[in-house]
Amino acid sequence: MSSGQRAVTRRLEAGSVIVRPAVPMDDSNLEKVVDDLRAWCRERNFAGHDPFDALNSRLLQATPFKHSRTARLIWTQLVKRSPLNLRPATLVPAQKNSKGIALFALAALANYRRTKTAEAENQSRELLDELLRMRIPGYSGAAWGYNFDWQSSNFFAPQGVPMIVPTAFAARAMIEAYQTFNDNKYLETARTSCEFILKDLKRTVESDEEVCFSYSPLDNTKIFNASLFAAEILATAGALTGETRLGELATRAGRYVIRRQGEDGSWAYGAGSNQRWIDNFHTAYVLLSLSRIMKSSRDAGVDFDLSLRRGYRFWREGFFLADGWPKYYHDNPYPADTHAAATAIVTLVELQDMDREALSLARRIACWTLRNLRDDQGFFYYQRRRFYTVHTPFMRWTQGWMLYALERLLEERG
Repeated sequence: MSSGQRAVTRRLEAGSVIVRPAVPMDDSNLEKVVDDLRAWCRERNFAGHDPFDALNSRLLQATPFKHSRTARLIWTQLVKRSPLNLRPATLVPAQKNSKGIALFALAALANYRRTKTAEAENQSRELLDELLRMRIPGYSGAAWGYNFDWQSSNFFAPQGVPMIVPTAFAARAMIEAYQTFNDNKYLETARTSCEFILKDLKRTVESDEEVCFSYSPLDNTKIFNASLFAAEILATAGALTGETRLGELATRAGRYVIRRQGEDGSWAYGAGSNQRWIDNFHTAYVLLSLSRIMKSSRDAGVDFDLSLRRGYRFWREGFFLADGWPKYYHDNPYPADTHAAATAIVTLVELQDMDREALSLARRIACWTLRNLRDDQGFFYYQRRRFYTVHTPFMRWTQGWMLYALERLLEERG
């Protein structure tokens, strides 16, 4: 941890903000939280708003500003960051999101593995069926996208264009469904997602040793976590089908990322000059995908292990306060974000073989999030900023991720 990071931590723990002491969380309390959250989401049929759905506004779509990149960026950030939920007033409909459904499916699978009940199996299969219906046609394999136009600082993708992040989470759900139910249709679907990766995504870097996959078929970005999501699906599907060439390509994609790791063990968001920030959940994405690639591909050797351990050490030491507060940036705790908390819990559960204290930290993060970002109605808030809290209950970003994280924590505790 750098001197700057230690200074931030000391200020926080010395009283710059009020940090409530940790309290024990037993299994019965956690199960009640999970039951309440699951019921809240099911009552809404897993449909809701998203931090990035502002461009679905019927008001915006009725103006010429919808054609302006600058206007789209400003509008997205304004609606996303507002302490008030502007979506009802700007006529943004609540909808289902394919990545959100994938997260709910992963949560349901974890619940089934723990409980083995017929109800849990039915809930899992219903969500998987819904996910299958949400595939975007017209591509080389199963692919999924977002339910809104996407405008980032890097590129614009209209609704209906598949992207690797929702595709990877959907494929991850299909692979886990195959492993849980031994139903070949799920593995076959995940395998066709490999065709989308191989044939529809661009290779923005390619050499004999390295490859980097684009975020979508439209862009030429070099975003580390996105490329690794593609590699993870190639590696895990290839390991199950016995196709070593998929694992070899995944290793090349992994090598591209580990060779661009910072000296301190960190990864920036991407290779571009405007992508140099370092945050909690994108780092967690990189760590988890690297770990899954290593477990699935025999070509991922010592260099992968060393990189993973260096990255994990940087993340573990730099992104969490003693009480479980998941900092957004390594040098700034704000905003406290439910998504960052949830991705941290999932990553710690999966990487616990590297760290005997990982589950203890995961529990502290869960306790902190329950105390600070949970509503009495059972859902979780978006973010706690320095001077205000955004209470909007985003379905994918917060509810889907927290249900997935807490179900994995319950599953691990038996």
